[in-house]
Amino acid sequence: MAEFSDTDQRRGFTTVPRAGDAVARRETFDAGLRSHMLNIYNYMTSGVLLTGIVAALTARSGLAMQFAQGPLMWLVILAPLAIVFAMSFGVNRFGKTTLQAMFWGFAILMGLSMSTLFLVYTGASIAVTFFATAGAFAGLSLFGYTTKKNLQGFGTFLIMGVVGLLIAMIANIFLQSGTMSLIISAIGVLLFAGLTAYDTQRLKMQYEYLRGTEFLGKAAIMGALTLYLDFINMFQFLLSFLGQRD
Repeated sequence: MAEFSDTDQRRGFTTVPRAGDAVARRETFDAGLRSHMLNIYNYMTSGVLLTGIVAALTARSGLAMQFAQGPLMWLVILAPLAIVFAMSFGVNRFGKTTLQAMFWGFAILMGLSMSTLFLVYTGASIAVTFFATAGAFAGLSLFGYTTKKNLQGFGTFLIMGVVGLLIAMIANIFLQSGTMSLIISAIGVLLFAGLTAYDTQRLKMQYEYLRGTEFLGKAAIMGALTLYLDFINMFQFLLSFLGQRD
């Protein structure tokens, strides 16, 4: 067989790729993609559950009030933001283990911060909203993963919408308008619903040029952080509609 191949090459023949080779390569790619996305979802789900457990335990212990006011309030508000910025801008500098530790630390701090929700809303309504958000997130992420429609064109629009939403939220701190709060919450749910589908598709497409690289493990952690933020933001905005106040 080797002599035949060498003879063919000397005669100028080109070996024609077999259909089976293309199928095998596609199956290998699909298996790698599923493994990568499952890794992202495992990180993200574990992070959300860790946040929920920390929030519930902190509220039950009575410590939530301490995180609702005073110096500790600023710690649980600013520290998670600092970690997100550090991970985003230092992803090339940090190792995978460091990024993992930062992600888990971020999830814990978010749990401390979100424990204050139990001071405002009933535990039952928080649970109902959490499961409603989980169902919506699963459906939206599945859509982003399976749709043939390219959602990347919506990215700029959605990000601009989030910036506008932040400006409106800051303005409403001074206006204290209940109607504006409801409008902000409704827009927030829609924006982060769209971002869930968009980010899922973006992470799926990202795999094609990251596969086989050492950066892939880091990309899974950063992808989990992105989807975590989509979930948590959608949950908090939805809670303003479904949550029953104490």
